[in-house]
Amino acid sequence: MTTEPQAETPAERPAETSPATPSETPAENTAEPPPSFIATFLHQLWRMNTVTVTALAIVLALAVGAILMIISDPAVRATYGYFFARPTDALGASWTKVSDAYASLFRGAIADPSAVAAAVTGSGDWAVALRPLSETLTSAAPLIFTGLAFAVAFRGGLFNIGVQGQAILGAVGAGLAGFLLPLPVMLHLVVAVVAGGLLGAAWGFVPGFLKARTGAHEVITTIMLNWIAVFLLSWLLIQHWVQDPDRTDAISQRVAGSAQLPRLPEWTGLSGLRVHLGVVLAVLAVAGVAWLLKRATFGFELRAVGLNRDASRAAGISVTTTYVLVMVVAGGLAGLGGMTMVLGTATVLTPLVIGSVGFDGILVGLLGRAKPWGVLAAALLFGALQAGGRSMQTSAGISLELVQVIQALIVIFVAAPALVKAIFRLRAARVRSVAAATGKGW
Repeated sequence: MTTEPQAETPAERPAETSPATPSETPAENTAEPPPSFIATFLHQLWRMNTVTVTALAIVLALAVGAILMIISDPAVRATYGYFFARPTDALGASWTKVSDAYASLFRGAIADPSAVAAAVTGSGDWAVALRPLSETLTSAAPLIFTGLAFAVAFRGGLFNIGVQGQAILGAVGAGLAGFLLPLPVMLHLVVAVVAGGLLGAAWGFVPGFLKARTGAHEVITTIMLNWIAVFLLSWLLIQHWVQDPDRTDAISQRVAGSAQLPRLPEWTGLSGLRVHLGVVLAVLAVAGVAWLLKRATFGFELRAVGLNRDASRAAGISVTTTYVLVMVVAGGLAGLGGMTMVLGTATVLTPLVIGSVGFDGILVGLLGRAKPWGVLAAALLFGALQAGGRSMQTSAGISLELVQVIQALIVIFVAAPALVKAIFRLRAARVRSVAAATGKGW
């Protein structure tokens, strides 16, 4: 019996191949054009990098400072008593107070637009227009040196709290050489500068040696040496061979003109500006420290010991010698900071000749991430705040202490990058970790 072939069902039929229509042709994998430079810049700007965190930390500090200005002013505070009745009074008074204060800060730290316009048109004096910038650079010069003193020690694994004492000894060395040694003009200045650096280096040698030989913690020893330096200066100022014979208070003789740092505007014909050669020396010191840390053998050993002293010792690096040399270099830089105060600004020794330059240098070093060029930028910022703070005090009635609060807030916010990230909802950095992205060694 024969069976007839059964008809194929639709499911069993082979699929017919038909030419694909143009609309059914799969799209070719075309490469997307690369994003523009502006798009890439804006995308990366809001990532958690060092520049963004630092800039936003400054914004936060200024915002908190604005709130403190409003709270501390009785007239502005009184307008908030009837805020819900007339909110514009409180908001307008707050805006006027804050804007006037920060405008005074800008005019005192950078430039007064009206003075610059008058100088350009010829109806004003360029010395008046450049005075704010001159004051900023004058205030920043010693901070650059003391900030570098902290940064070098920090990169070597040491926390140099003794910058203040080292700066005092540098001022003592420069001052004594400035009014006790009768030397020719150029030689006298060189000797005074070197004396300040050497005496600061000698003061830094002591905690470095104690750390290397006995294991004494540098924080403890440098704090004690700070007080010793203060009392040593006070004792020196009442000695007859140091004290000004025409004065009964604790003040030294005046540094001879041959040992004073020349003022830079005098070379250009401008007079009345205080910026001096110490600013140039400070920038050269920044370049020198940057080269030392990146190019010199000692700089490599310094960074290696700061990262891991046990591994450095196993690699053949003398940790004890490195500790001593690190503190000597740091002390010498701090001594140069004190030197600029005596030879460039005050020209006499007094119990408060240094002020808080050493302690401010620690803040500058922290804000600059213990990197030379970062220290330079941080010192310029602090110098601007100090110069502008005096203008805020006289023009807007803001206390100088509030400017110091703003400085401290900037450092606090920079030292807490996670807080800045949380407030502004920054994206995480793509490289390494948060700690590595915001500064090595933190």
